[in-house]
Amino acid sequence: MVHPAEERRSIPIVTPAEGVSEALIRQLVETFYERVIRDPELGPIFRQALSGRWSAHLALMVDFWSSVALRTGRYGGKPHAAHAGLALSPELFARWLSLFEATAAEICEPDVAAFFTDRARRIAESLQIGLGIGPKALRLP
Repeated sequence: MVHPAEERRSIPIVTPAEGVSEALIRQLVETFYERVIRDPELGPIFRQALSGRWSAHLALMVDFWSSVALRTGRYGGKPHAAHAGLALSPELFARWLSLFEATAAEICEPDVAAFFTDRARRIAESLQIGLGIGPKALRLP
């Protein structure tokens, strides 16, 4: 009998995602962040942090996901620094992931949604570790 974990298909990290286009990335980012800004938990954080810079943030996120999915190299930001000091919690990251996964599932073909979801989970985990929050955060003496 094959263990369920052994049945999982690995999603390559180094090759651009098949079925992903710039137009799809833009649609995913814009739809997702429309939901984030209306979310009762996430919206206030984003509105405060990005006051007057919403369009620039969306463009930056399109560049970010283009770099992740298509390996364009357009994103040159520092996500850990950008999220420092925002009073984030594992619960808020879980909410962000839930909205992202639902949006990807609605907009993308299943394999593409799985690609974006996998990357979003990895990114959220990395940010939490870097910000010192969540179960995998380093607890140094």
